[in-house]
Amino acid sequence: MLLHAGYLINRVIQAIVCIVGVSVIIFSITHLIGDPVQLLMPAEASEADRLAYEKALGLDRPAIERYFLFLSNAVVGDLGESYRFNMPVLELVLDRFPATLELALAATALAVVLGVGTGILSAVRPGSFWDKFFELFALSGMAAPTFWVGIMLIMVFSVDLGLFPSSGRSGPLSLVLPAVTLGWYSTAVISRMTRSTMLETLGADFVRTAVLKGAPGRVIIFRHCLKYILPTLVTIVSLQFVMLLAGAVITETIFAWPGIGRLLIQSAYGGDYPVVQGITLICSVLFVLIQLFADVVQFILDPRIRQGQ
Repeated sequence: MLLHAGYLINRVIQAIVCIVGVSVIIFSITHLIGDPVQLLMPAEASEADRLAYEKALGLDRPAIERYFLFLSNAVVGDLGESYRFNMPVLELVLDRFPATLELALAATALAVVLGVGTGILSAVRPGSFWDKFFELFALSGMAAPTFWVGIMLIMVFSVDLGLFPSSGRSGPLSLVLPAVTLGWYSTAVISRMTRSTMLETLGADFVRTAVLKGAPGRVIIFRHCLKYILPTLVTIVSLQFVMLLAGAVITETIFAWPGIGRLLIQSAYGGDYPVVQGITLICSVLFVLIQLFADVVQFILDPRIRQGQ
C-alpha cells in the first residue's frame, strides 16, 4: 500500500514540477513574438502615448516580476486580459474551447475505432494482403502532412463531390472532414502500436495455453489479448487525444473552425500574447493532467506496475 501511495505521490509531484517548468517556457517564448505596443498602437502614435500604453499593459515592469504575477494569477484562474478583444483570456478561451474539444473527441474516436481495428486485423494475419494494405495505410498516415490531407479532402469531397462543407462549424457534416484530417496521423500511430503489441501478446505463454485448451480465436483476441494490451492502449490513446487537442491549429486554420487553435494563430499574429500564454498554458496543463490520469489508470490495470516492476 505504501508503495502504491508513493508511486502516486511521485507522479503528482512530477506533474506539478512539469507545469511550473512549462509556465516558465511559455512566458519566455511568448514575449519573443513581438512588441504588442508596436503591433497594437497606430503608426502615428507619439512616444508619450506608447509609453503610457506600455505602462497600462504592465510591460514597464521587470520580466521576473511579470512572470510571478502571471503565475500567481494563473493559479486562481486569472490569465489576464486580451489586448485585442478587451475581455478576460479565460472567458475568451472557454468560449472557443467547446469547438476544439468537439473536433478532438471526434478525431480521437475515429482514430481509436480504425486504429485498433486495423491493428488487430494486421496482427492476427501477419504477412497477409490486409496486413500489407494496413501497413501502407499507416505509413501514408504518418508521412502525409496535415495541411496536405485537409486540402485534398476539401478538393475531393467538397469541391468535386459536394458532399461536405469546406469550412465553418454548421452541423454534423461540417465536422467530418476536419475530424478525418486531424485524426489521420493518430489513426496510423494507434494502428501500428496495436499491431506490434498484439503480435507480442499473441506469442505469450498464456495465449498458447488458451489455444491448447481449445479456446475460440475470438475469445483469445478480445478476452485475453485486448485485456493484456489495454494499459498500453490507454497510454497511447490519452497521449494522442492531448496531441489532437493541442495540435488542431493547422486543421482549424484550413477549415476555418472556430476553436482555440485558430484563435492562437490570430493572437500570435496580432501580438496578443496574454491569449497565446493562456491557450498554451491551458493545453499544457491538460496534457500533464491527462497523462497523470492515464498513469493512474495504467497503474490500476497493470499489476506489474503495482508490484513495482
